[in-house]
Amino acid sequence: MQRIIQESVPGKQVTLAHVLASPMVDICERLGVEAGDAVGLMTFTPSETAIIAADVATKASAVDIGFLDRFTGSLVITGDVASVEAAIREVNSVLSDMLNFTVVPVTKT
Repeated sequence: MQRIIQESVPGKQVTLAHVLASPMVDICERLGVEAGDAVGLMTFTPSETAIIAADVATKASAVDIGFLDRFTGSLVITGDVASVEAAIREVNSVLSDMLNFTVVPVTKT
């Protein structure tokens, strides 16, 4: 009998890139960020990519880091809608063009 071991190895991916325009105060409170015009949510594999993404986002646009977790690959940014969307698009662009990541489209609600 032959034994086969399968292992899942995540690639270099942006798995979520979403803008919450005019989020409800309850959502901001639960996220632990100040209520504002917009909240940007991004997730990455490998998870340490969140550090690079936060650097790119804050240099690209007038946004603040609401939450950054290098262990889960989560990034939450805040600011006005245009700034948050521009920052997320720039993160996608840098990760795709410079680091050969697979990215998802930026979505907005």
